[in-house]
Amino acid sequence: MFKQTKKMLLDTLFPIQCLLCRKDNVWICKKCLDKIEILSLQVCPYCEKIEMPAGKICPRCKESLLGKNKIAPVDNLVAAGNYKDVSHFIHLLKYRFVSDLHMPLGKILVKAIIENNFPLPDLIIPVPLHKRRLRWRGFNQSELLANYIGENLTPGFQIPVRADMIVRKKYTVPQMKIKNYSERKKNLQNVFVLDEEKAKFIRDKEILLVDDVATTGSTLFECGQVLKANGAHKIYACVIARQEFKNVL
Repeated sequence: MFKQTKKMLLDTLFPIQCLLCRKDNVWICKKCLDKIEILSLQVCPYCEKIEMPAGKICPRCKESLLGKNKIAPVDNLVAAGNYKDVSHFIHLLKYRFVSDLHMPLGKILVKAIIENNFPLPDLIIPVPLHKRRLRWRGFNQSELLANYIGENLTPGFQIPVRADMIVRKKYTVPQMKIKNYSERKKNLQNVFVLDEEKAKFIRDKEILLVDDVATTGSTLFECGQVLKANGAHKIYACVIARQEFKNVL
């Protein structure tokens, strides 16, 4: 009863309107959502310079990883839209706690996954939040997006989502506050772990890793590394957008 009264009060004081055209009762109406361009060109996840279909690793980066005897933690990375087109929505979702925005943003991700011909994953895993940040925000935006994808990518067939696979064991400074590339990488080293008991669920599986935004890609790469170290076969990653990173030495 209290929740219903609170919702009615909030809807009266702060009515829901399309953030673009002010249509009532929706955060982003279908007409405005359809105007948000899905990126037709994707780039290599690592160098971000060479255009590659479905965000695959370019030959140069693949050769570089092999030369260092390293396995690519992420095989493909697709950014659905331009950051400038969707940054306001992402900000409201994460920092103004408008959790319902995960639905239109989830639609954008589903469309990008389909248009980039991603193979259907065996499992969808969202990038985890530390429990301290989860308490502050009240939800994990990446988990909400992952759940939407799992329910809507293949209508009539739900792809399993496992938000409990990877654990963020250390509370770290938010990546957006760190302006140095090497410091960003260091900030996430040994932050993510996977319970050995759960490794059997990802062994030889093709996994879709979901996050809201990628900048340097460090978060996705660290998660991908943990998954592959525990037997995952392929890691496909998707984000709403990729933000340009300006390294400050």
